[in-house]
Amino acid sequence: MSPPGPLPGGRLGPPGMGSGHPVQHARNARQAIARLSHRLAGQRLGTALVLLGSALSVLLNVLGPWQLGRATDLVVTALQAHQALDLQRLGLHLLGVAGLYGGGALLAAQQGWMSNRLVQTLTQDLRRDAQAKLARLPLGWFDTRARGEVLSRVTNDIDNVSQSLMQMLGPLTMALLQVLGVVTMMCILSPLLTLAALLSLGASLALARRLGGQAQPHYADQWRWTGQLNGQIEEQFTGQTLVKVYGHQAVASASFEQANNALRQSALKAQFISGAIQPAILFVGNLGFIGVVGVGALRVMAGVLSVGQLQSFIQYVRQLTQPLNQISGMAAVLQSAAASAERVFELLDAPEMSPDPSPAARLPQPARGHVVFEQVHFRYQPQQPLIEGIDLEARPGQTIAIVGPTGAGKTTLVNLLMRFYEVDGGRITLDGVDIRQLAREDLRRHLGMVLQDTWLFEGTIRENLAYGREGATEDEVREAARACHVDDFVRTLPRGYDTLLDENGSGLSAGQRQLLTIARAFVARPTVLILDEATSSVDTRTEVLVQQAMARLRAGRTSFVIAHRLSTIRHADCIVYLDGGRVREQGTHEALVERRGAYWRLLQAAAAP
Repeated sequence: MSPPGPLPGGRLGPPGMGSGHPVQHARNARQAIARLSHRLAGQRLGTALVLLGSALSVLLNVLGPWQLGRATDLVVTALQAHQALDLQRLGLHLLGVAGLYGGGALLAAQQGWMSNRLVQTLTQDLRRDAQAKLARLPLGWFDTRARGEVLSRVTNDIDNVSQSLMQMLGPLTMALLQVLGVVTMMCILSPLLTLAALLSLGASLALARRLGGQAQPHYADQWRWTGQLNGQIEEQFTGQTLVKVYGHQAVASASFEQANNALRQSALKAQFISGAIQPAILFVGNLGFIGVVGVGALRVMAGVLSVGQLQSFIQYVRQLTQPLNQISGMAAVLQSAAASAERVFELLDAPEMSPDPSPAARLPQPARGHVVFEQVHFRYQPQQPLIEGIDLEARPGQTIAIVGPTGAGKTTLVNLLMRFYEVDGGRITLDGVDIRQLAREDLRRHLGMVLQDTWLFEGTIRENLAYGREGATEDEVREAARACHVDDFVRTLPRGYDTLLDENGSGLSAGQRQLLTIARAFVARPTVLILDEATSSVDTRTEVLVQQAMARLRAGRTSFVIAHRLSTIRHADCIVYLDGGRVREQGTHEALVERRGAYWRLLQAAAAP
C-alpha cells in the first residue's frame, strides 16, 4: 500500500524535555485518555463543529474517486464503441471532481483550526485547574515531593498532552471518519474486494497494536528518566555553590551521566519500536494491495466490474491506507500523551486541604492577638510523635520566644498556627476562636511571617514591599522601609524603589534581602507576627537596629520568635524551651537562668568557646 506520510509536526515520540522528576508507568492509559475525551466533550459547540467539518470534508473526499470513476467509464465506453468522446460531459465530471476535492480541503482546514482551538482551550483549562489545585493542596503534600517533580506535572506534562492532542485530535477524527466513509463506498462497489482489502488491513492493525504496546513501557521510562535528569540539573544549578565547595563536581557529573545514558537507552528503544511500526505496516499492506489488484483485474475481465469502478476501488484502497497509517503512527504519540495525562490527573486528584467551614467564624473586631495552644498534638507520620500535648498562651502584645534543639518542633508549632498543617488533637485559638472555624484566608490576614529563607519576587523593590498588603500606599511602604532600615540602602541604588529584582534578589546582600522580607511583613500590619530565624542573615550591627525597629513595630502585636541567637530573645516576655515535642520550661530569661535547667545549659553551651 502507499507509503505513510509524516505525522503533523513530524514526530512520533514525546516532545522536548522540561523540568521534572520521576514519572511512573501509565497504569491505566485508557482511563486517562477517557478523561481527556470527557473534557473535550465538555466544549460541546466546538466539538460539534469539528465533527461536522470532519464529516462534510470526508464525504466530499470519498465522493471524489466515485466521480472520477464515472469519468473514466465515459472514456472507456467511447473507446469501446469507437464513438467520439463527449468532452463537455467529461469536463463536467472532472470539474465535479475538482469541486469535491476543493470543498473537502476547505472543510479540512476549518476542522483543523477548530480542533486546535479545542486543544488550546483544554490546555488552558488544565493549567488553570492545576494552578488552582496547587493552592488547595496541603503543605504536607509538597513536603513529600521534589519541586522539580511538581513543576514537571504542571508544565512539562501538560505541554506534552497539548502537543500530542494537536497532532492527534484533528487528524484522528478525520482518519476515523474517512475509514468509515471509504469502507462504505468500497462495499457498494465490491463486497468481495472489500473483504480482501480489510483482511490485509486487519493484519496491519494487529501488527501496529502489538508494536505500539511494546513501545509504551519504553516511553514511560523515557519520561521517568527525563524527569530525573532535569531534577538533577535543577539541583546542581540551584546548589552549584555547595557542589563546588565540597568538591562534588565529579560525583554530580557521574550521576548526571548515569541518568543521561539511561534516558538515551530508553529513548532509543522507544523510538526504534515506534519507528518500525510504519515500515512493517507498509510491507504487509503492499502484499495485500497486490492481492486486491489481481482479484480486481479478474472481476473486470469477468464483466462484474467496470474499469472505472476498479479504478475507484483502487483509489479508495489508497484513501483507506492513508488514515490507517496515520492512526498507527499516532499509537506512540497516544501512549506518551496517556502517560503525561495520567500524571496530570494524579495531581488534580490529590487529596486537598479540608474545606473552610461554612459559614466560617469571624474574629472579634478589632483583633487583639490572644493565642492559646490547648493540649495540641501533631504528627507528620502516624508512628512518629512530634508535638505532644503542648499548652501555651501568648497574650496580646507579648513576645514569645521559642528555643530548643533541632527537631524539637519549633517551626512546626508556628506552622500549626498558620494552619499549614491541621492539629491531630487539641486546639489553637485566636482571640477565643478555634482557628479551624476560621476561613484560612481570614486567619492568615491577621498573621505575618518572616522566614529564614528570603523569598523575593520578580519585580521592583516597591512591589516586593507592597506585596504584604493589597492597597498599601507609598507612604506606608516607605514608613516600613525606614523602620526596618531598608530605606538606607535603597536610596543608594540608582533607581531606588524602582530597582528591579529577580526571584533570588541578585545584586543585594543576604542581609539586605532579609531586611526586605521583614519590612514586607510589617507593611501587612499583622495582628500576630511570626519570625522564624528572621535575623539569621543580618550582621551584628544591623541586627541591633532591626531589633530596635521590631520593638517599635511590635507594639500592640503578639509575636512568636524562633531564634538560635539567644542574645536576640533575652527581653522576650516569655521564653519557651521545646524538646521532644513538649514544653519543658517556660518563663522570662531571668527566671529560666535562675532555675538552671535546660535553657540555662543551652546558654552555657552557646557561650562556650
